[in-house]
Amino acid sequence: MAKAKATVTVRQTGSPVRRAPDQRQTLVGLGLNKIGRERELEDTPAVRGMIRKVSHLVEVVEG
Repeated sequence: MAKAKATVTVRQTGSPVRRAPDQRQTLVGLGLNKIGRERELEDTPAVRGMIRKVSHLVEVVEG
């Protein structure tokens, strides 16, 4: 049996306006582009690093 992959749900809470271009690109890489959007992503070290980079613009949704 294959083990189910762990996921993390991320919601955008801040605007990328007046932010560094790399932060804007990180949001796009996470699949976010508007405040309030949510994405369920695979919980990998790469994704966790992207979330950490824009932690002031996103929140991890529990549940």
